[in-house]
Amino acid sequence: MDGIKRREAILLELESADKPISASRFAKEFKVSRQIVVGDVALLRAAGYEIIATARGYLLESEKDKQGVVRKIACQHMPQQTEDELLTIVSLGGEVLDVVVEHPIYGELTGGLHIHTEKEVKEFVKAYEKSRASLLSELTGGIHLHTIRCENEDTLNRIKEALAQKGILYKG
Repeated sequence: MDGIKRREAILLELESADKPISASRFAKEFKVSRQIVVGDVALLRAAGYEIIATARGYLLESEKDKQGVVRKIACQHMPQQTEDELLTIVSLGGEVLDVVVEHPIYGELTGGLHIHTEKEVKEFVKAYEKSRASLLSELTGGIHLHTIRCENEDTLNRIKEALAQKGILYKG
């Protein structure tokens, strides 16, 4: 399969996917390297397709992904509080789109998350623990931003209140 047909097939699968698809899965399916798939996705993005990269794989942004209230909130906590933070957000109706930290050399670093269920929180925490990698927030003493999407401002305010009660919402 040539590159053009492979990219068309990637798009078709992403359009019908209800969860992220990893580059490794595409690589196995198309019998190419993972790096070839990463390059294919980069070309699709450059062509204007809104493909989101998460720790769990790629998603194609849909119109429903653009609905609701989207805001950034500032948080600070220890790594062991990550699961509680994420569960608090999703249990109150929020989706955690990303995590953002300010790096002294690179400026703003963003990690795509797109977590909106308890199961996805558990998968993220399990992957973090298994990888022994550092969370982005560990670069900044636990201070970080999350971009949150939720139904309305009331939901956002409930999320912020709950995080404040847990001492996770950053006050400065």
